[in-house]
Amino acid sequence: MDKIDKLLLSLSKSKFRGSFHLNNRMKEYVKEKGIDKIKLDTYEIVNKRLRVKLSNDGKQTPMKQVHPTFIAQHATGTCCRSCLKRIHHIDDNKDLSNDEIDYIVDVIIKWIEREV
Repeated sequence: MDKIDKLLLSLSKSKFRGSFHLNNRMKEYVKEKGIDKIKLDTYEIVNKRLRVKLSNDGKQTPMKQVHPTFIAQHATGTCCRSCLKRIHHIDDNKDLSNDEIDYIVDVIIKWIEREV
C-alpha cells in the first residue's frame, strides 16, 4: 500500500471526509469522458483555485455534484489551502510548486478511480 492509498484509507474513516461519494451521474460522466480528460480538468481546477491562496480560501470549492473533482477534493482534503496545510502539510503561505500540484492531482484522481 503506497502513501496515497494509506492517506485515502485514513480519510475514508473520517465522518466528514468519508461522507463524500460520487453519485451515479458523476460516475457515468467519468466513464464517458475518460480518466485522462478528468485528469486534465483536475489540473485546470487545481491551478485555478489552489495554486495561490485566494481571499475566499475555504469557499472556492463547490460541494455539489458539479464535477467529480470537486467532490474528490472534499473527500481528500484538497479543497482549500487550509486543508492542504492541515492534512497534507503543504505550506499555505506560498504558491504551490508543480510537484505539489502533481501530488494533489494524483490524490484526487486515485480517489475518483476508486469511486468509479
